[in-house]
Amino acid sequence: MLPSNLFDLTGKTALVTGGATGIGKMAATGLAAAGASVFIASRKGEDCRKTAADINALNFSGSVEGFAADIATQTGIEALINEVQKRTARLNILLNNAGRSWGAPLGAFPHDAWGKVLDLNVTGMFHLTQGLIEILAASAQPDDPSRVINLGSVMGEIPMGDQAYSYSVSKAGVHHMTKILAKELGARQITVNALAPGPFQSGMTKFAIGEDKGSARVAARVPAGRLGRPEDIAGAIQFLCGAGGAYITGAILPLSGGINVATGPSIFGED
Repeated sequence: MLPSNLFDLTGKTALVTGGATGIGKMAATGLAAAGASVFIASRKGEDCRKTAADINALNFSGSVEGFAADIATQTGIEALINEVQKRTARLNILLNNAGRSWGAPLGAFPHDAWGKVLDLNVTGMFHLTQGLIEILAASAQPDDPSRVINLGSVMGEIPMGDQAYSYSVSKAGVHHMTKILAKELGARQITVNALAPGPFQSGMTKFAIGEDKGSARVAARVPAGRLGRPEDIAGAIQFLCGAGGAYITGAILPLSGGINVATGPSIFGED
């Protein structure tokens, strides 16, 4: 008998890093809408608390709490792990969303940009996940694994620099790390998957698509003809975290409107 609640997350507890804005906020909203209790954390604790209040005002069946955390440093990661363990005895879902970017033309890309971007996007993501493995494993059931979802990017899937070289390389690393962890954590009843979004409106993409003119220009370059929407993120998160996604691990889910398979014009041209 096929269950009717494939996307229900009632009773689940989730942590979303970088959850105050952008894709993190979209994901936290989707989790709360499906019934989960959600912690959102970023460097700006007040922004997290405001976002939590805004989502709670929507009167979903789930709830959101916000607080400050910094996963770019070992000290910050340890503090976040301690904070989570103080607030809950179980953690079913970890969404590694926190990240940063840096843009500069080839030939003038600064050396420091590599370390700053990779420290958060890859190193921080790995060490936070590593530090939460025990609570994730303890919260899992044989038919209901705990879930880790990493935020990758279509720029980590195809050779697209767009002057954000360290960002693109970091996201390729996230995709590969996702597959490695999926292989190693499967026996502990933890699935590990990644999202590979294309253009969504967020603080990170505001420079390019933060206004109507920019949105239309970028959307015209997407095969689907539009930017990503909050429901695209929410639906993907609910799928991967719900009963319908329990058998999926090691996947890089494209949320890019076809950019991931857009290979350019026909080799042989058109008539």
